[in-house]
Amino acid sequence: MALLTIEAAMRLAIAHSDTARGLTSPNPAVGAVILDAQGRQVGIGATTPPGGPHAEVVALRQAGIAARGGTAVVTLEPCAHQGRTGPCATALAAAGVAAVHFAVADPNPTAAGGADSLRAAGIAVSGGLLADEAETGPLGAWLFRQRNGRPRVTLKFAASLDGRAAAADGTSQWITGQAARARVHEERAKIDAIVIGTGTVLADNPSLTARHPDGSLRAHQPLRVVVGQREIPRAAQVRDGAAEMLHVRSHDLAEVLATIADRACDVQVEGGPLLAGRFLAAGLVDRVQMYQAPVILGAGKTAIEAAGVGTIGEALRWRRKSIEVLGPDVLMVFERLIASPE
Repeated sequence: MALLTIEAAMRLAIAHSDTARGLTSPNPAVGAVILDAQGRQVGIGATTPPGGPHAEVVALRQAGIAARGGTAVVTLEPCAHQGRTGPCATALAAAGVAAVHFAVADPNPTAAGGADSLRAAGIAVSGGLLADEAETGPLGAWLFRQRNGRPRVTLKFAASLDGRAAAADGTSQWITGQAARARVHEERAKIDAIVIGTGTVLADNPSLTARHPDGSLRAHQPLRVVVGQREIPRAAQVRDGAAEMLHVRSHDLAEVLATIADRACDVQVEGGPLLAGRFLAAGLVDRVQMYQAPVILGAGKTAIEAAGVGTIGEALRWRRKSIEVLGPDVLMVFERLIASPE
């Protein structure tokens, strides 16, 4: 078995933590790798659903006695508190590891202190290893909520080259191709909640479920949040029981997010152009996922309306995070620019 550097082990832990996305709220999606005394991987784990073992414990169980004298590499500082499960710092010390490297310090005052606890047990500890990569990975949404007091919001939409979400006659299925639609469902299976307005329910009757290409439901389904005062028809697909549905009878978007903050870190807005614009105008969009199709419609509904921009100086500016080709389409992900780009 090949030896791993500490950096390689951390990147493996970050990648493995993606398997926990959408399954752990209100806990973070953490990844952990255990190396034996020679530097060989002997254990790997990710956080399990609430009430189950954390990433470190999963990895330690896999490693067994090989963890003694070895190294633990964890994306988040091991917790030091007793919750539904025991402190991970205590579990690492009991396993006899000699060193612990973590990427991000725990910002939650209730759980923080693991590093000090480990040092008190005579274990060498270092923090900040590949912190930037960990913070922009599966930990990102949980860290955002811890630091900002609300869920992280991603605006997702599909559009033509000329920025339209529907043709002049109102038809919109399908602007993007099969590969892009499959990616949408993969992402839905990794988020906590989807937000739409009652207008979209009445106009499009979406199911908002995460499905496999054959139409079957994926293991994890996001909470379906419908915003607005209008009644939701009994026959609406969001009421089909395939996933939980919550009707928030408010147009105050901050109130909507506060309503689901204790159960959702990662929220995706999939509503129509007016709801998208309202979230943008309120300054509540942190990321944008744009699926762009190589078509031009020339007329029809735009993907975003009424975003609160009156002049070029008020333009909402974004930093490109990634570009991915999905068949004939392109997925572009952007993050909000807080400071001036100049």
